[in-house]
Amino acid sequence: MKRRDRNTTPATAAWRRWPPGAVALMAQAAAWVVAAPGLVLAWPTAVVLGIQAVVAFVVSRALRQPLWWQLINAAFFPVIGLARHLTIHPGWYLAGFAVLALTSLGSLRTRVPLYLSSSAAVDAVVQRLPERPGLKVIDLGCGLGGWLLRLKAARPDLVASGVEMAPLNFLVSRLRLSRRAEVRLGSIWETDLSGYDVVYAYLSPAPMPRLWEKVRREMRPGSLFISNSFDVPGFPPDETVELHDLSRARLLVWRR
Repeated sequence: MKRRDRNTTPATAAWRRWPPGAVALMAQAAAWVVAAPGLVLAWPTAVVLGIQAVVAFVVSRALRQPLWWQLINAAFFPVIGLARHLTIHPGWYLAGFAVLALTSLGSLRTRVPLYLSSSAAVDAVVQRLPERPGLKVIDLGCGLGGWLLRLKAARPDLVASGVEMAPLNFLVSRLRLSRRAEVRLGSIWETDLSGYDVVYAYLSPAPMPRLWEKVRREMRPGSLFISNSFDVPGFPPDETVELHDLSRARLLVWRR
């Protein structure tokens, strides 16, 4: 049975299809509209940055960004302000850029940032899996491997796989999962979906139309395609599940 998201207005539904960075930029701009008068009135910098951080967090949350994006919006300018008053060796900036490059710069090309699935997402998926040993499940863009790790803990009988494009994320995922799941470094577009009973993806609005065509072309009848939070324009899911987690995410389930 489908469940309508009561908290989703046409406006917030539209923001879901925007790149997360663009939504974050909008939250920052709105926050500065509120906080900027404090600069004119010569308020203490800490007060102005505090107001800006709170408003950015509230706007980001109102636009239903994941929790970690909300925290980034809140911390962005306060961290910049703090860094200006600290003596930091340039090597730390280089190290930070290296970590960013190994974890996230691929998202500039794929438009898929790193999202982390909640335990509620695992529980909801487990409830919808057939009770059949040897069920094959793949996580497209498995990130740090947390979703697969919790899935295997709940259903040890599953044959779990993941594919991840960012090298550092892949390494972390591979180390965490060890022999519990097969994790491959590569592109989701080069992954054949025909051998899987369940395909799970927590990506972004950008690749969903292309991914849906791949799902329709490759997944066999009786299989499940599950997207965390992001829909396929023009193709409503067979079931929508509200997760009621901190990110206020939802699962969209299509049965092939």
